[in-house]
Amino acid sequence: MLRLGVPVIGVTDVPRAEAFWTAALGLVATDEWWSETWRTLNHADGSGRALGLMRSESPAEPHPRVHLDLYTDSAEEQRAEVRRLVGLGAREVDWDRYPPDPDFVVLADPDGNVFCVVDLSNAPSGAPGRRTEP
Repeated sequence: MLRLGVPVIGVTDVPRAEAFWTAALGLVATDEWWSETWRTLNHADGSGRALGLMRSESPAEPHPRVHLDLYTDSAEEQRAEVRRLVGLGAREVDWDRYPPDPDFVVLADPDGNVFCVVDLSNAPSGAPGRRTEP
């Protein structure tokens, strides 16, 4: 039976990415499949794998088709997390595709991989009874 594993982020500097993502998400690096080109990051509570980091020679995509969304519950929490992540080495991205009144902030990790910090209190997906067309 096929099942979903973990998202994998391509990075140019595996130790730097490990330091960023473990601090950003409270994950722990494991020895599982450890190599110079791979890190497995698990949930700190022991509930399993959360993220894979793989060395990549290709550059980060400016508008990737797949990316991570990190959730917060309020605009205040979103602002605080954006500041914290920038302090860890992320950078704010001058995103040219923001909608009016966005519920997300686009950041890039130290390797340039973009991800979003979403305020669920303002997110269209968090609105009760709201359904978007498939």
